[in-house]
Formats: sequence, structure tokens, C-alpha cells
Amino acid sequence: MRKGTLAAAIGVLAVVCSACSGSSHSSAARHPGTTSLGPEATASGSVSLAPAPAPAAPRPEAGGSGASWTAYHGNAEATGVQDAQIKLLPSRRAWTSPILDGQLYGEPLVADGRIVAATENDTVYVMAARSGHILWSRHLANPVPSRDLPCGDISPVVGITGTPVIDLARHEIFVDADTLIEGPSSSGGVEASHRLFGLDLFTGKVELSQPAMPSAGEDQLAQLQRPGLALDRGLVVIAYGQNAGDCPGPNGPAHGYVVSIPETGGPLNYFQLGSGRDRGAVWMGGSSPVVDPEGNVYVASADGYNLGAGQPYDDSDAVLELSPAMHPESIFYLNDWQQLSRDDLDLGTGDPVLVDGFVFQVGKTDTAYLLRQGHLGGKDGEVASLPVCHGDPDGGHAVMGSVVYVPCPNGVTAIRVSAKAPYLKQLWTDNDGAAGAPIIADGLVWTIGADHAVHGLNPADGQQVVSIPFGMWANHFPTPSAADGLLLLPGTSQVFAFMGPAGLPPAPLAR
Repeated sequence: MRKGTLAAAIGVLAVVCSACSGSSHSSAARHPGTTSLGPEATASGSVSLAPAPAPAAPRPEAGGSGASWTAYHGNAEATGVQDAQIKLLPSRRAWTSPILDGQLYGEPLVADGRIVAATENDTVYVMAARSGHILWSRHLANPVPSRDLPCGDISPVVGITGTPVIDLARHEIFVDADTLIEGPSSSGGVEASHRLFGLDLFTGKVELSQPAMPSAGEDQLAQLQRPGLALDRGLVVIAYGQNAGDCPGPNGPAHGYVVSIPETGGPLNYFQLGSGRDRGAVWMGGSSPVVDPEGNVYVASADGYNLGAGQPYDDSDAVLELSPAMHPESIFYLNDWQQLSRDDLDLGTGDPVLVDGFVFQVGKTDTAYLLRQGHLGGKDGEVASLPVCHGDPDGGHAVMGSVVYVPCPNGVTAIRVSAKAPYLKQLWTDNDGAAGAPIIADGLVWTIGADHAVHGLNPADGQQVVSIPFGMWANHFPTPSAADGLLLLPGTSQVFAFMGPAGLPPAPLAR
């Protein structure tokens, strides 16, 4: 299974801008880290910005200025839709960020005139949306050298992999960082520790630092935090699986987990996939847990073991509905789950999609399943199914109205969901090489293709409206974001920004 770097060849304008530049208890603790302030911020003392009056937050304008994108695919349900009236066409390059200190695997986020990106070097960057200049950066901890991991495909270090999440009301960024700590001799004296950090959006001050995994005897060297983070009524929701290769760790088992932690810190709640010799994972191609309006959390799982006759079901290759406290509410799985595990046919290659009272899920079997939201149906309890995709549909979906846009490797595919039979209908498949996890903004479906461009597709028929070349590599599984009048694209270690006819957004607001 591919979870990490297998870099996707995404081309771009070769523009280098030298001037752009179950609960367990653990107490929250301060973590000093290192903060650097960029040229548009002023240091006074150790870590402070020049004081300024706090103007009222602007309302999103017609060009999209002021609009935010604070979580993977934009919101708690990860719909991938920018609701603000953002104008991206005709599009031209706005800026290219400086080269950051590590690789990017998450989606760029946008809040209060700021772009947020986090690297595998355990560093969080906040840049001005207007210029791409770094306002501040915070190096949180030492990442884990790839050579110390039992397997994996992210190199040379593993740090922050999943997309962060921002609480706009608290002006706080949350990230899960894989950090290097001392360990037993069985692993060369090293071990990994996943920690949840909360950082002030305006200053980079660390507001929260605490363990983000349960004390359950797990070997965190073997566990990867690939999905984006989500927020659920004051809780940060984090999901875990294994490194690429799905290997066990030298110091203990490595199961999949879904965890919720209060934003203010404190005891964590968790759901564990599998037990004993079983495995299980939630990786979802980097997409995030989905939170419904009642606060229940939906994830799709993968990567169980086939341990032969008599093996009890292990929660792998399933769609799971969990309460905010991580108690299981309902589940869907297939009768042939052991065969799926044996053949590495993950159901959970992307996040579940909530649409019109249903849940839509598709994985490596190239079959889409429609389930009832709130009662997923148990074993083989789907409402309907439909053959779709040719290959692994990795990453998040977009959904607008009753239509789901799926990142099939043979081209983004539109599926209509209906309340009556046949329930699922394929509308179109793009044939222009556009296959990355899609979003919707300015009336188009935007997706990063394997042909060195980001494509804007007509949502009605999949016809290409615009193709914008851009010129670097990007890591799996790249997805754009759109906010503050900008279309943002993640490169390997840079962020690329394109703007519409309204031009650059205003300078970032002070607190």
C-alpha cells in the first residue's frame, strides 16, 4: 500500500522566486521549541510580535478575499467545497514560497490572511497569503530518521505528515508530530513518540504539547499519522495506521487507532482497530476523519492480517462510525474481509463521504458502496454498490449536492447518489489525466493530474475548462486548497499560489 513518498510527478511553472522567499491519562505540558519570525513580523524580546490594534475580521468579498480553509478539504465533513464566492479565472501566478526545511505531505491551510504548512522536519510555517513571505516558523521537535523505522517510504525523516487543523475561534493550529525519543536496545536505543501540539496562529507560541497516542504498549516507530486532523466540538481527532510496508515494530505491536483529545489538553479517548496479532489501520490517502453535524466521526479502515480459520473480525476494511468519545456506533464491512486483507485490497483508501443521509465509500476493489448514515449496516449491509475506477482511488473526495467526485486513477469520476434505486449512477470520468483528490471552487472541480498541471473541470460533464502547468514534484497524495482569493498547490517542499482577476489578497490582519 502506498502511504508516503512515491513522489507524484506534478509539473508546474518552473519559477523560482528568490525574493519569495478506553481512555488513558497524560498531562499537557509546555514545549519550548524554536520560533523564527519572518520579515513581515517583528520580534521584541524572545517571541513576540509588534503590537497592533485588532481590526474586525473582514467578511469574504466577491473575489474570495478573507475566505478560510481550515481543515483537510475545507471543513468538518471534508466536502472539498469553497462556499465563498472566490474568483480564480483567469488565473495567474501569485507567488511561490521559499523552500521549506522539509517535505510537505499535507494540504495548505488558510486563516486570517495566513497560509499554514507543516513539514516532515517537525516545523510549522505561517506565511502571508498576500506574498508567501514567512511570518513565523516553529521547529517543534526532532523528527524520526527514516533509517530508524522498521519500514516506510518517507525520507530522510518523518515528522508532521497529516494535514494540520485550525480552530478559527481560538486562533490555534493543531498538528501531530512524530518525534524522536530514547528507546530500548532492540531498536538501537531510539523510539518514536507522537505528540499533539497547539500553536498560536499569530505568534507561533506553543499553547499545548502532550502525548497523542494511548499508553497501550504500542511501538510508535511502526505507526504513521497519515490522515489529516479534524475538530469535533472542542476535541482534536487524530487517526493512525502503519508505515508503508505495514511492518511490525521491533518494540511491540502497531495497531490502527482513532483518538480524540481536548483542545485544551487532558485525557485522551481512543478506538483501537484489531488486537493481539491483528493489525488494522486508518490512512485514507491522507484525507481526514469526517465529522457529522451530531459530532459523530466517520473513518474507513484497512490493512488487516489474514490469520486463517477461526480468526475473529478485526475491524479492518470497514467504514466505522464513532462517537466523539471514540465509542463505536455502527460499522460496515464485507464478508470477504480476510481475502481483502490477504490481497491488500484496502477499503479505506479515502475518507467516507456524507451525502443526503447516506455514506459513500470506495476502495481498492474498485467498487463503490452506499450505506445509511447512522446505521452503516454491519456485514454486507450496503444499500447499493457500483463498479467504479480502475486502480486505487487514493485521497479525499469532493461532494456538492448529491454528486460525489472520486479521485479514480483513470480520471476523476462523478457519481450521483439518489434516494431511490438504483441509488448510484456514474455521470462521467475525466480523460485528461486529472486524477488527484479533487476540490470545488469558483464553479469548477480542481484536481492535480499526473501530466504536470492542475486542472479545472466542468462539474456537469467533466470537460476540462482550464489547465495550469506548475513545475515541481509533489508527494502523495496531493490536493489543492482555495481560499483568500488564491488557489494553493503543495509541492515537495514549497507552496505554489495562483490568483484570479481580483489580484492578491490584503495583508494579513494583526490579532
